[in-house]
Amino acid sequence: MIVCVCRRVSDREIARHARSGMSFDDIQFELGVATQCGRCEGCAREIVEQCCASQPIAWMRKEEAATAGARTEA
Repeated sequence: MIVCVCRRVSDREIARHARSGMSFDDIQFELGVATQCGRCEGCAREIVEQCCASQPIAWMRKEEAATAGARTEA
């Protein structure tokens, strides 16, 4: 189903990005969802939250990668 009519972004696209470990802000930047009229923001955030709750491992891996990157820069 199309969630963002302005940018023609589907729930599947949002879910795919969320499952890869992207935050709502990352998805918003990447896909442009909720950047024009804003009516889709609530639905888009809900999809991201549902995906994060069902796959917390992706979020843990993202945090681990960020921590590892910070260690190698120091």
